[in-house]
Amino acid sequence: MTPVTPKPSTGTAAPAVAPAIALRQATKRFATRDRGAFTAITDVDLEVGAGEFVTVVGPTGCGKSTTLSLVSGLEPASSGEVLVHGKPVSGIPDGVGYMFQTDATLPWKNVLDNVALGLRYRGVAKADAERRAQDWIGRVGLTGFEDRYPHQLSGGMRKRVAMAQTLITEPSLLLLDEPFGALDVQTRELMQDELLRLWSGSGAAVVFVTHDLTEAIALADRVVVMTAGPATVKDEVAIDLPRPRKVEDIRLTPEFIELYRRVWDSLREEVEITRARGASHVA
Repeated sequence: MTPVTPKPSTGTAAPAVAPAIALRQATKRFATRDRGAFTAITDVDLEVGAGEFVTVVGPTGCGKSTTLSLVSGLEPASSGEVLVHGKPVSGIPDGVGYMFQTDATLPWKNVLDNVALGLRYRGVAKADAERRAQDWIGRVGLTGFEDRYPHQLSGGMRKRVAMAQTLITEPSLLLLDEPFGALDVQTRELMQDELLRLWSGSGAAVVFVTHDLTEAIALADRVVVMTAGPATVKDEVAIDLPRPRKVEDIRLTPEFIELYRRVWDSLREEVEITRARGASHVA
């Protein structure tokens, strides 16, 4: 056998993989009625890797949702850079799934049609779209409710429809803007567990905006704390709790409580600043 001579090393490192999401000095200003400008976020630096789950917390009205709007392409940055998979965002990027605070279901369509809607918009044949929708309806635990309309479903069931709508397109980026905020505590925990189960192994990068610190810590690989508006990134806290997780099993553990204290210590000052501003406006 002829021995194989190893090739000499070129000394060139493997190319770095671009993060799924990158904001670099991203700033967003909105025009006001008096022809001035309102700055929602300023100089935001944030990277999210493929398969990473990042939650974003901050005081009310600080600009958390604006950050999602820049990543999704629904709003352009006023300055700075917003990149998805290394490419500047100039419109809605391919592979984005967005779950809003309010349901995006169409009231005149049943569960099956609502879940299949995203695929139909992408040109998927009706039979194939309905087959895949049926599969996702089963995954979110709604088998048997295919013919129901949104007004016939509970709040938690509508959120399951919304998750199926969002995930059926197999997004590489998943953006969620307080999707469970209107649910009662018990239903919210169930939906958090469902989201983790469905996201696990998908490889999707997730940015999840929430006011609930328990939710933020229970879901995330990393919690990003935003300042009082105009928001910028104040702190990032790594969440080293093991996966898979169940929210009700981890939220009373000493490790969880310590992380909660760490995040709240960072957030408290920003909340107090926002309250003081509100009080001065009332006065």
